Amino acid sequence: MARRNRDDDLLLEEDELTAAFLGDDEIDVPQGGAAANAGSPADDQWDEDEAVPGQLAVDVYETKERLVVKARTAGVNKSELDVSISDNQLTIRGTLSAGNEDGVENYFLQECYWGEFSRTIALPVPVKEEEIEAVLKDGVLTISFGKLKQDTVKKIQVL
Repeated sequence: MARRNRDDDLLLEEDELTAAFLGDDEIDVPQGGAAANAGSPADDQWDEDEAVPGQLAVDVYETKERLVVKARTAGVNKSELDVSISDNQLTIRGTLSAGNEDGVENYFLQECYWGEFSRTIALPVPVKEEEIEAVLKDGVLTISFGKLKQDTVKKIQVL
């Protein structure tokens, strides 16, 4: 599966998009996409019992006065979220709970990610750490920071 832009240039194949979402540089993306490698020995490299935290998708943008980070966190309780900032890096951790699944004998399709997730983002602009607001509403976590005003360009004399 590939998306194309207006100029019909290939953007990302499905495997590459998955690798980008997971943020794992060690994922081997086969040439020709997933269909070209179906049933190959590379399929056996995944250990289903190995716990790999999911990576949270985010939007980061700025307004004139604020830096805003938004993340879809539907199904996560406030008590299961850990949001912290250190050295201008924001970290969001949590757990998506599938709820009660007693009696499930067989899945026919399982596309939803359940379990731990985390994301660390280097903030693109300096922020006031004392001016942070985090709100969880309708399944969207919105974290808003006051931006530090940058002084005008300062000329440095070379000696």
